Amino acid sequence: MKSSKPIPFDFVIEQLYSAEPVIKPMFGCHAIYIQQKIVLILRKKDEGKRDNGVWVATTPEHHASLKKDFPSMRSIRIFGEGESGWQLLPYDADDFEESAIKACSFILRNDPRIGKIPKSKKKKSAS
Repeated sequence: MKSSKPIPFDFVIEQLYSAEPVIKPMFGCHAIYIQQKIVLILRKKDEGKRDNGVWVATTPEHHASLKKDFPSMRSIRIFGEGESGWQLLPYDADDFEESAIKACSFILRNDPRIGKIPKSKKKKSAS
């Protein structure tokens, strides 16, 4: 897939290589899919730098257990205040690379806390 922007944190894709990740544009970032699940988004932009890093696709019921594995993880803020289903491994954290690599190892082990199957887009019926 060609993208006009280079993929940030490409070491993440290298870590997931054996799972044949598919990279798609999303929110002006790069979403990573493994089979039918979206697992991560890689974001590095000049605006909203607070949300730069690796976004982890998860759900609120998994946040507490994931925070034990990723102490620097927090909710992204770009979609507003409060808890978000998307959790961030922040680029500016001291353990950023270590955490991102650990998240990849969890994904490769099919950790049920990471990854979501996107809702299918409804096709408009021709009536």
